[in-house]
Amino acid sequence: MVRIELYIQVSPRDPWTEILISQLSEIGFDSFMETEEGVLAYINEEDYNENALTEETILGGQMEEVNTNFTLEKIPHQNWNALWESDFHPVYVEDKLTIIAPFHDKAEVKGMEIIIQPQMSFGTGHHQTTWMMTKAMMEFTPFPKRILDMGTGTGVLAILAEKLGAEEIVAIDIESWSVENTIENLARNGCIKSTSLCGDIDLTTGMEFDLIVANINKNVLKAHMYSYATNLTASGTLIISGFFETDVDELIDVAKKESLEFVKKFTKETWAAVQFTKK
Repeated sequence: MVRIELYIQVSPRDPWTEILISQLSEIGFDSFMETEEGVLAYINEEDYNENALTEETILGGQMEEVNTNFTLEKIPHQNWNALWESDFHPVYVEDKLTIIAPFHDKAEVKGMEIIIQPQMSFGTGHHQTTWMMTKAMMEFTPFPKRILDMGTGTGVLAILAEKLGAEEIVAIDIESWSVENTIENLARNGCIKSTSLCGDIDLTTGMEFDLIVANINKNVLKAHMYSYATNLTASGTLIISGFFETDVDELIDVAKKESLEFVKKFTKETWAAVQFTKK
């Protein structure tokens, strides 16, 4: 599978980088890395729409307040690992968790260890949203037993759930290569209580979970909210991320309509995560 890398220079960066990432996520871009000049954004080649890029984002040059330049590059599957390895350093979630790759020195580990070979999947812990999700999960005492990791990416949250004491984890992603990556990473971390499935939220019909974690984009979270509420046990917990702090109120309103009560908010730079409880 070929990925497209969009390299964008943005001037001024604030607030336009945040606005641009939000716009790109609306048209299918699923991974982002902020740079000193602007942002790197990634999308599967078959999902890329050139017209949407210039008509539905500030890259069309319609805004006088901001200057942008961008280039596109196709990244073949075989080059993706090399790209990540060149920029994949250990991730520390306070002193409680270290996310490393197989090629890292284990002497660098602080606290619990998770080993992730990212391949093409999103969720190494480097992104602010994944970092916040892991932090939120580690605050549970005791940890919930039945878990849904929706949009699992690399499987990092499913792996963490098992290490924290979950007894049954379902990890779902719409991308087959992500599911394959999750299966590999589960085995790499000795996880035996997780099931990795390829598909969407409809796979959860009839299932019940004590905790649902979903690190996806805002529109998908809104579309899934009814299902999350339906799948949660009484007093179950939902933790979501993948959106900006400016989107929090909108998501709280959507969740409230499904009897999901706001508990707390996590923020890191311009990104946010929110925790809810089913009434």
